[in-house]
Parts: sequence; C-alpha cells; structure tokens
Amino acid sequence: MERTIDCRGMACPLPVVNAKKAAEEAQAGDTLIVLVDNEIAVQNLQRFASHKGYEVSGQKNAEKEYAVIMQIANAAPAAPAQEMAEEEEISCQPDLIKKGMLVVLSSNTMGSGDPKLGTALMKAFVFALTKQDHLPETILCYNSGAYLTCQGADTLEDLKLLESEGVTILTCGTCLDFYGLKETLAVGGATNMYDIVERMEQARVLVKP
Repeated sequence: MERTIDCRGMACPLPVVNAKKAAEEAQAGDTLIVLVDNEIAVQNLQRFASHKGYEVSGQKNAEKEYAVIMQIANAAPAAPAQEMAEEEEISCQPDLIKKGMLVVLSSNTMGSGDPKLGTALMKAFVFALTKQDHLPETILCYNSGAYLTCQGADTLEDLKLLESEGVTILTCGTCLDFYGLKETLAVGGATNMYDIVERMEQARVLVKP
C-alpha cells in the first residue's frame, strides 16, 4: 500500500511528527511518501527513517518541492510526539551549519589602511561566507560592525541569505544606540555584552577578520 502525506508549509519539526504518526499506522512493506518544501525537512525525515531502519530516498520534484520516500519495515508502537522529537534529535537548522563556529565582525571595514579598500574587503568577506561548505552558527557584530546589519549596508543581502540558511545574526544593542542605528536594524536581532562574552567563551572556532 502506498500513502502520500503533504507536509509542505509546515514548520519544523511537524513534517517528522506527521511522518512518524503515518508510519505507525502503516504495515510492513507499505510505502510512505512525504511531501515537503525545504531541504531541512528532507534531512530530518531521512534521519528519522534511517533511525527506524526504513529504506529511504529523496527526490526534488520542483523548486521548493521535495518528496521523501520511505519503505516501512515494520509498524512501531505509538509514542508521544514530544518524546519522538527528542529521541530522533530533530534539527531545525541545516546540516551545513558548523556548531560552535562564531564569526565576529567588530568593524564595517576589514583590516587597516584605506577605508574604501577596507569596506570592499568586508563586503567580499561576508559574501565569501555564503559560499562556504560549512556556515557559522553565529555572527556577532559590534562597534562599527553594527553598520553591517542595518539598512543601506552593502553586506545586508548576504547576511539575510545567511540568516535564511539558519545562521544566527546578533548586533550589539549598545552599539546600535551609540551610532543611532537602532531603528534601522534590518537583519538578525540585538544583543548585549553579557551574551557576547558568553558566546565568545563557548565558541569552538572563532573567526575574526
């Protein structure tokens, strides 16, 4: 028997929650097809299926349209959705996020010397971040680095792209106030010095251009 469930538009971890419920209602040998609209859901569903011992494959049908196909090996007993989410270690971040990697942007220019060159280098640096195989878990901006996350910044679109991929972007609130930028923050959120120090202490890899 083949069953298709449509989980497009559902926030993480609901696609896995619904897939688990459907798998529990299935019989050994059944095929379960789960439709989703993002790669994070595909990764989580494949992780769930592998954990359960199901054969699983994924395919991209169109832009933002994926199908994850599971061959049900056996019918597992029902379990509360919350317990399932903890058991399967569902991640709502893409696999390409490198846990513990922190990028610190303390200036809106890179290096010392000509300001125009420094601005161009910083723009290139942020763009290069979007092209890496592994993205940072967090980007911290403080002092004049606060300009990078505000309206009119050349780096804004690249930072928005990184945020859409699961990167946490935080800007020092004191710095936003000092430079009069609080109302123009356009990506990520504001933070405080206590949080900045804590994140830097806990970072496994710290990158500061």
